[in-house]
Amino acid sequence: MARTIARPRLSVVVITKDEEECVRACLESVAWADEVVVVDAESTDKTAQIAREFTDRVYVRPWPGFAAQKNFGLEQATGDWTLSVDADEEVSRELREEVEAVLAASGAACAGYRVPRRNLFWGRFIRHGGLYPDWQLRLFRRGRGRFVDRAVHESVEVNGEVGRLRAALVHRSYRDVADFLARADRYSTLAAEEWLAGGRPARLRDLVLRPASRFLSMYVVHAGFLDGWRGFLLAALYAYYVLIRSAKVWERARR
Repeated sequence: MARTIARPRLSVVVITKDEEECVRACLESVAWADEVVVVDAESTDKTAQIAREFTDRVYVRPWPGFAAQKNFGLEQATGDWTLSVDADEEVSRELREEVEAVLAASGAACAGYRVPRRNLFWGRFIRHGGLYPDWQLRLFRRGRGRFVDRAVHESVEVNGEVGRLRAALVHRSYRDVADFLARADRYSTLAAEEWLAGGRPARLRDLVLRPASRFLSMYVVHAGFLDGWRGFLLAALYAYYVLIRSAKVWERARR
């Protein structure tokens, strides 16, 4: 009698911090996984309470940084594969089906997979401006992937071949302009510190050239104008982010 080979188990790892507005939709979209691990950075809202409605694997601990927090989550996961999802992201039905197909193919050659991410701003999917497909390395075999420590926008290193999936991860990027500005202030400070720690120069001309370059790249070169007023506003906001990051670099270098 032929033996039935068990499908590899999937763990989903989510890190959170005051995400009560979006974490429910995120966790509903991954409820089909074999295991869901949530690492909460001492949220002051109902994030952890909502997470416990979906899983008993909720860990509350101080914030050590993006990569360290995500790596802690990886260490708690017990599945054969890990899918890393942010609290403001949702796994589409099509992506679920594609991930399940990877798991079913137990002899899959790749150690990890990049997925395209669909960024939604003000209720609409943004197709241009360099914001799609926005490839993200999120699915990888247990023990083969590790997050690399960076101040902003941590990345994953996978030991082995990396493939690509076609179905998209949905990213509800910013609630409104105020949300963007609040994050821009926080992330630009971290990015400025990382810039100087890496020994990169602080130049006054970057205050003019880099923001203008970012706007033109998003709005003209990558056809952000095809997304209408959203494309224009996003290009302007991203240029503003580059401006304040450059200003903070220049300011700190002069101290």
